Amino acid sequence: MTQPSTRETADGLAPSLRRLDLRRDVPAGWIRCSAAPEFFGEWHLRLTGWLRREYGEAPPRTADAYLIAWYLHVPAQVGALLLHHERRVPSLRPADLAFRLGAGQPYPDALAVLGDEFCCLPTDPASDARGATVVRDERALAAVLRARYTAHAAQFVQAYGPRSRFGRRTLWAAATDALENALWGAGRAGGTPEAEGAGVANAALVLDERYPPLTSASTLRLADREWTRRRESCCFSYLLPAEPECDGCPRTCSR
Repeated sequence: MTQPSTRETADGLAPSLRRLDLRRDVPAGWIRCSAAPEFFGEWHLRLTGWLRREYGEAPPRTADAYLIAWYLHVPAQVGALLLHHERRVPSLRPADLAFRLGAGQPYPDALAVLGDEFCCLPTDPASDARGATVVRDERALAAVLRARYTAHAAQFVQAYGPRSRFGRRTLWAAATDALENALWGAGRAGGTPEAEGAGVANAALVLDERYPPLTSASTLRLADREWTRRRESCCFSYLLPAEPECDGCPRTCSR
């Protein structure tokens, strides 16, 4: 994991964001998470159109599940990247995050962190920087990430729930999947077994047990020498033509 240099102390969170290619502004066409509820209708239309172009069909449950997972990817990915690479946790408030949708597939393909606040460990060279809050150890840092992500997800569930085809339990299952997938994925992106193992360890640290309303502790496990996990929610991709159930789908896996 990359550690910031002492020369970066005065800049606080900014060097971390540069290293991870996370923006600090909201360019034209980007969506601030706090304004996303006003955009959900347009986003759903774009997603439905993309599904029809790609697959010839756009099952309503599939479009709904994709939007839920793709939105929750934003706070989950920001939190996972900063924890994995920097051992820092930024603000994950909706007002402090923004994203851009891809021109083709309407998936958040770029992210921004707009606040200066972050939590870090006592050994962090920027622990005295403006906006820094020092926590005791890695377990405490993981607890901050879990709490901040859960708070953001709760606002999403409240805003999106009334227009969703799914109930609260399914929405929180999707939130749990998004968080664990992001933590695991931050490690897998390193391309080595050691990097993936670090991602698995982070998932076990953040989701060491079930923390309601999240629906599960980490379900990552080794199977045939490869890491896999049991999903908590269904993406309903199997409703698309010629698409099978995903590995770990809760529809087919034993709980």
